[in-house]
Formats: sequence, structure tokens, C-alpha cells
Amino acid sequence: MRRFAHAPVSENPNSGTNSPRSDRDTLARLWPYLWAYKGRVVLALAFMIGAKVANVGVPLLLKNLVDKLAPHPSAAQAMLAVPVGLLVAYGLLRLSTSLFTELRELVFAKATEGAARSISLQVFAHLHALSLRFHLERQTGGMTRDIERGTRAVHSLISYSLYSIVPTLIEVTLVLTLLATKFDMMFAWITLAALVVYITFTVSVTQWRTRFRREMNELDSKAHSRAIDSLLNYETVKYFNNEAFETRRYDEALERLRQAGVKTQQTLSLLNTGQQTIIAVGLIAMLWRATGGVVEGRMTVGDLVMVNAFMIQLYIPLNFLGVIYREIKQALTDLDKMFTLMERDREVADAPDAKPLLLKDGPHHPPSVRFDHVDFAYDPARPILHDVSFEIPAGQTVAVVGPSGSGKSTLARLLYRFYDVQGGRITVNGHDIQHLTQDSLRRNIGIVPQDTVLFNDTVAYNIAYGRPEATHDEVVAAAQSARIHDFISHTPKGYDTMVGERGLKLSGGEKQRVAIARTLLKNPPILVFDEATSALDSANERAIQAELSAVAQGKTVLVIAHRLSTIVHAHEILVMEHGRIVERGTHPQLMIANGKYAQMWRLQQAGGEHVPA
Repeated sequence: MRRFAHAPVSENPNSGTNSPRSDRDTLARLWPYLWAYKGRVVLALAFMIGAKVANVGVPLLLKNLVDKLAPHPSAAQAMLAVPVGLLVAYGLLRLSTSLFTELRELVFAKATEGAARSISLQVFAHLHALSLRFHLERQTGGMTRDIERGTRAVHSLISYSLYSIVPTLIEVTLVLTLLATKFDMMFAWITLAALVVYITFTVSVTQWRTRFRREMNELDSKAHSRAIDSLLNYETVKYFNNEAFETRRYDEALERLRQAGVKTQQTLSLLNTGQQTIIAVGLIAMLWRATGGVVEGRMTVGDLVMVNAFMIQLYIPLNFLGVIYREIKQALTDLDKMFTLMERDREVADAPDAKPLLLKDGPHHPPSVRFDHVDFAYDPARPILHDVSFEIPAGQTVAVVGPSGSGKSTLARLLYRFYDVQGGRITVNGHDIQHLTQDSLRRNIGIVPQDTVLFNDTVAYNIAYGRPEATHDEVVAAAQSARIHDFISHTPKGYDTMVGERGLKLSGGEKQRVAIARTLLKNPPILVFDEATSALDSANERAIQAELSAVAQGKTVLVIAHRLSTIVHAHEILVMEHGRIVERGTHPQLMIANGKYAQMWRLQQAGGEHVPA
């Protein structure tokens, strides 16, 4: 593909050029998406507090039940001694804990899903708004993994923080207050000390092992990118018998991923062992002091049961703190990667005062197009166009010919404003395209590219993509003009035939005719044909060339051609070499001049190419 000859050199689009932002900044970026549902956020927090208050109330009631039972060993006496109200309250508190928790999740679900949807949609729209340079350099597999993990991170972050961390902090505060007021302060100090040691250990070790997890994710993205790239180019793999080579490359990536995964698991085991040790020491200290209080008569058996219940309720969520903290840190990292994509600068952006392109007498009145002393380079070290100037008058056809690498296709990309020029300007009806909105400019241009890539959908969908609101009859008419209707009609599913990934189920000529059909369906006032018939046989080329000539009547047309026989009737022919226009004129004029064009013509005629009738 010619475009890679001019591939720019810049940073990898899959790895953000900015250093990772702090967790606080990432959360600050996420907060507006959640606060859009502020009513649900506040209600969910209220339900969460209600659930924790009910949860803390359970051990208190359990203490009263045990104390009431303790003096009465017989079952009959116990049943008489225990107030029915305590049993009912105990059951209601248990139910309330679950009920408030479910209500919290039910209320907040819309906020979570809405935030994830908004972020994903914004990333998707932003990626489409980025320049062609970004999309030529990106690694699709790795980038899609980053987006997938970032979207999942929204759910994880909200789930773990709102449903685990915040409720645990509320419960710890309530339990410490109760222990300090109901018993002596030593219970609160033991609990607090255990929590501080536990949290410090967990955070320190998790931060240390985060780099291993990050390394594993990067290796996972690389392995995924390698697999996707290999599968997308499976024909090339088979052409060169490189299945074993691709398998070895993928296995090398998987081996590095395995080693990183083992290291991650080893550090996780160290973390879990340390956490359990701290929990066990804290629990033993609390129960030892509570047991001593019961023996000395300062505490009841119910108090001992209550302290034990409090510790269990606290340490069960804390037992997962390492996992929760790690997942939150990972979610923040994944979210940061997605936000980095969203902050990727748009190389080609609309100017603040950009205006829409408005054509006189509606969209069917062809405009003039002018390249005025244009200089351009994909890479500053390698200029492509040098002081290129020419005009395509309204309703006329200008063809550009020249050897590969001379800058012909670059003209089409600049007109479409995939890139901005570094010198000079390009105008449409006298308006500099850098002062026009990209949307209005591109709506008025139709292009048949040299390399056609189709969506993995039906033939009808791919043709209708030129004008999605078109009727089926209009789609069929466009297919007939592109000489592909008969082929489609003879397939078992007709226009519902799936074309496969990137259109691989179709031949090169069939894909090119689909591309021609959808451009004809768009029917814009400016047409660009970038070697539009290069993949067709001579018979089909002549038929479609006649159709294109008819369609081009009354339109402003730029034709980039390799076969000179297809452009002999152009109003002007430009001959490019090394990014400069070296000759210009009509076909007869250029033949009389006996220069580069005439030389190219004779070479193609010697190869058996003839002027179409």
C-alpha cells in the first residue's frame, strides 16, 4: 500500500505521551460523569448508611439475646425469658441490612451504567475525530483492550469504592465509637491499631506489586495486538508459509505474559499471608481482653459475643481489602489509559471560527478547487510536496499521473483534510479549507480510494454507507451504475450477502465496485478517484469508466491515475515527480511536448494498453 511509503514517525498511539496522572486527578475526571446522576448518588449513599447502621445493630441485639438466655439454662425458661420483640427486631435488622444494600445497588445501577456509557461514547467519538496519522500508527488490538479495560474499570471502581471501601469506613467508625463508649478505650485502641497496621501493610505491598500487574497488562495487550495483527493478515502469513513463525512470535509473547503472571501471583500470596497474620493477632488480642472482662465480671457473655461479632463483621470486608485496593488501583490505571486516549490531541481540528461550506444554488452546483503553493511533509525530515499549485475549475476534471511515491494520493488526503498543509493553502470556492468545518467539507466530497476496506456486514450496508438514509431502490441503482448488481443478484443471499472482515470474501475488483457504488450513492459535487479502477479487468474497467465519465458530468473531479488510457479526456493532466508538477496540459498537448507524459504513454502502449472507445 502506497501510504506506508510516507508513514510518519511519531510516538506510539497506544501508549500515552503524557505521564500517568495521579489517582486523585483520575477520580476528578470520573466524578462529573457520576454527578450527572446526583439524585441517585445521594439516595444510594443514604441507603448505604442505613445498611451499615442496621448491620452494626445486629451484634447489639445479639448481645441482649445472649444475656437474656444466660441465666436460664432450660429451653422452656429461655423461651419465656427472651422477649419476642428482640427476636423480631433481630430478624428485621438482618433483613434491613440486605434490603438497604439491594436498594443502594438498584438505585445506583443507572448512574454506574450511564457513566460507563457516556465515557465509552466520548472515547469512541474522540477516536473517530483523531487524524489519519493516529489511525495509521495505532495498534488496534492493544487500543481496543485499553478501551475495554477502561470501560470495565468504571464498574469496578464504583463497585469497590462505593460498595466496599466507603461502607467499611462507615462501619469501622460506628464500631470504634460503640467500643469506646460501651467498654473501655483499650478495645478501640486495639481495633484501631490492628486496622492501621493492616491498611498500611496492604497499601504498601499493593503499591509495590502494582508495577508487576501493570507489566502483566502491557504484555497482555502486546500479545493480543500480535494475535489480532497476525489474524488480520492471515493471507500474507499463508503466502509466505509463516504459520510456524507467527505461532513462535505469539508463544514468545505468551511466555513473557506467563512469567509476569507467576510473579504477580507470588506477590499476591505474600500479601494475603501478611494480611491474615495481622487479622489473627488483632482478633486474639480483642478476644483475650474480652474474655478477661467476663472472668472479672466487668463484661457479660453477651458482651463477649458482641465483640466477636463486631470483629468478624469488620475483618470479613477487610480480609478482601488487598484485593479491593489492588482492583481499585488497577481500575484507576485502566481508566487513566482511557482518559489519556480521550486527551490525545486532534492534529486536524476545526478552527474556533470555522464556518460550514455553503455552495451556491445548493449542493449540486460544483465548486472550484485550488491548490495554492502547497508544501507538505508527513515527517519534517522528508518533504513530500513542493510548491504545488493547480486549479480544478468548477465542473471540470483534472487528472494527476506520475510514478509511485510522487505525492499523487497525498493530494487527495490533503483535500479531504486528513492532514493540514505546512505551506500554502487549499481552497474550495475561494474558501481556505482550514477555515471550514471538516464535516461540511467532507459531506461535499466523495472518494473512491485505491485500497478499499469494507465493514464486516452485508453488501447492501456497505453500499448504503455512502448515504445511510438511502432507499433499497437507490442502493440497487448505484450498484447497477457500478456494474456490480448482476454479481450481487447471483449470490444466494443477494444484497444480504456478508462481505467478511474488511471485505475479504470479495475479490479486489468486487470491493472496488462496491466502493464506487457507495460514492455514486453519496452523489457529492466534488469527486476524487484514486486509481478507482485499478483492480478491474479491461472489460469492466471500460464499462465503469464510461459510467464514471457520465456521473462526473457537471462535477468537479480529481482523478489520480496509473493507467493513462483512463484520463485522456481530462480537461487538464498534471504530471508529478518527486512531489513537484513537472508537466501540465491536455493529452494532445502533452503528447506534442514529448516529455515525461509522452514517455509514460509510449511505455504503457508498448505493454498493450489501449485508449478506451
